[in-house]
Formats: sequence, C-alpha cells, structure tokens
Amino acid sequence: MKLLHECKGATRIGISGHIRPDGDCISSCLAIYGYLKKYMPKNSYIKVYLEKPAAVFSELKGFEDIVTDFPEEESFDVFFIMDCSIERIGEAQKYAQTAKKRINIDHHISNSGTGDVNYVKPQVGSASELVYDLIVTDGGEEALDKELAKIIYTGMIHDTGVFQYSNTNQKTMETGGKLVAYGFDFPRLIEETFYQRTYLQTQVLGRALMESIRFMNGTCIVSCMEKKHMDFYGATSQDLDGIVNQLRNIKGVHCAIFMYEIGNLEYKVSMRSDEIVNVAEVAGYFGGGGHMRAAGCTMQGTFHDCVNNLSKHIEEQLLQNGAI
Repeated sequence: MKLLHECKGATRIGISGHIRPDGDCISSCLAIYGYLKKYMPKNSYIKVYLEKPAAVFSELKGFEDIVTDFPEEESFDVFFIMDCSIERIGEAQKYAQTAKKRINIDHHISNSGTGDVNYVKPQVGSASELVYDLIVTDGGEEALDKELAKIIYTGMIHDTGVFQYSNTNQKTMETGGKLVAYGFDFPRLIEETFYQRTYLQTQVLGRALMESIRFMNGTCIVSCMEKKHMDFYGATSQDLDGIVNQLRNIKGVHCAIFMYEIGNLEYKVSMRSDEIVNVAEVAGYFGGGGHMRAAGCTMQGTFHDCVNNLSKHIEEQLLQNGAI
C-alpha cells in the first residue's frame, strides 16, 4: 500500500484510533498525521481524533493538535482507522462510516480488516512499526525526520515492552536501531514515557498489588480496582497503565488479570501471559482481542462472575500445557 497514492486527490483526511488510547495507538495516529502534513498539499485539512491521551506523550510532535471533543459535523475523503477495527474507535465512528474511503492499519490478530483498504499484519509488533514500513515504502528512509522517528519509536517501545515482549523479532530490533540513528534522546524517552510513574500511579499500583489474589496453584493472579477506590485516589484509567504488567512479573505467574470498574457491573479487563497461555484467545470469547501475550475485553457481571468466566478458559490452556 502507498500512503500518498491512497490519499491522492483527498482534501479532507481524518485519523483515529481505539478508545482509551495507549502509546502505540497515539503514536501511530501522530506518525500518519505528521507524515501527511509534511507531504500532502499545504491546503489539506487533516485531523486526529482520540479520547484524551495521557500527558506523558505531550512531547510528541502534533500532540497539541489532537481533537478530543468529537464535533458533530465533519466529513472526510479518507479516514484512517489505526491500531484497531472500526468498532473500537468510539465517537469517531461517525466520521469513519461516512468517509468516502476508510483505511484500516492494524497489527491485532483479531482484526480481519474493517476498511475499504486494509493493511493488517498480525506478525508485526506494533501499529507504529507498520507506519514506519509504509512511510519507507512511500519515500525511503529520507522521508522520515527526527520528530517522526521519535513518534514511531515511542509507539514501538510501548507495544513491545521496550523490545521484551514476544511480539519483538529481528526486524523490530533492526527498525528500532534505524530510528534511534535520527538522534533523539531515546533513553530519556523510554524512562519518561514507559517506566516513570507519578506518585498517584504508584499509590494505585501499591493497592492493586496488595489486594491481588493468586489462584490455580499460584499460576494465575487477579486484581481489581473498583470505581469508589479510583474516586478516592482521583485516578483515571490512564493512571492504571502498567499494573497488569507488574502482576505478570511475579515469579510463578503464567497469566495475570487486572480489572477496573467502568460502570454498574461492568469491567475493563486486561490480561498478560507467558508462552503457556494465549490471552488473545481467552479475550476473544468475550468479544475482545489483542495479542497472544497481551489482550483485553470488556465484561459484565460481578467481579467474581468475571473471574470465574475467564478462569474456565485459562484453566483449559494451563491443563493442556501441563502447567497445573
């Protein structure tokens, strides 16, 4: 796929990603935005629509241009759906559905492609890496600059866990190496966007760890943050990022589950695993998806109902693989 070719003749271009945008979603959207702003005609109308992104990404070029209030009247010649299927872009669906052309760029195995043009590569570690590939295909390495490289690298480190998750391969590492050659301060970028936590985030992490429960002979662990506790700390969903990864880091745990309440008897569920459990398969039973080692879904019911329903599918895999 050629990005500029697909946008040829378009004067109004929209870009959006999934609800509760993470680092890869934000970065892939901003990378497309930055590239098109640089190479499309100067009179082109190009907008990025996302739910309010975390302030930790505010150094990325174009961050301040993100529209978070989804005004009613907008029409587009081309609309990019990034890092998800069209069903997950929330209020931006109204723009995508009426656009003359929809382009879906994603790397989730659960997405079969929901655009008129689809670039879905489950074997690639992040949507940001896909954008890198498309930009280089369009104009070669010289089409990138320091700011675009920084944006793409940010997305890659967030979806690969700084190149340690199972979706990292040789090409991912090689791409990362090419990007850091553009000269941005990548150690600081990793520290400030991936590892660094605010005091509030550390407080809620501590509570989640303290109240976690191990089960299935200690091979699984679950923790839940109720809305009343989030209100007590003044925490938002963005303050909960990374908790599930910390749960997964506990020795002996094959599958970690973190849930937080988003409505009456409704929970957002995140799961992380090792090679023993395919959490994308588990999430798929409940209308979610993701990667084999990192996936999520939304579930209805009590906390115990949700855990019991998840446990059934996790246990099947643990038994099949001789882990319990």
